Amino acid sequence: MSETFPALCAHTHLFPGARLRVRGLPDPAAFAAAPGPPNAGLDLDLDLHFADGSAAEGRLRATGPAVAELAVAGYTTAAGTRVDARTWEVRASVAADGGLELTVGGRSAG
Repeated sequence: MSETFPALCAHTHLFPGARLRVRGLPDPAAFAAAPGPPNAGLDLDLDLHFADGSAAEGRLRATGPAVAELAVAGYTTAAGTRVDARTWEVRASVAADGGLELTVGGRSAG
């Protein structure tokens, strides 16, 4: 898949328990139901949009049975705080309001 999907974040940065909503996926329910196989190896490019108007590139990867990771490039918040690139485990994914809602888990070795 070569399309980039918008992901809306309710905060200025990600942390364990933070949620974000990915928009525009053709079948968010299918990914939420099985982020691993048959979607294992699937990479989704994301444009993350944070609550303060800052943005970062990201990639959602299905890495195994019911396992996904979210890699986020480094960015600077609107207040000027530098946030380094990080990879996060995805704790949960559910289809909601026509999108895919992700709940961030702990940091991953990525």
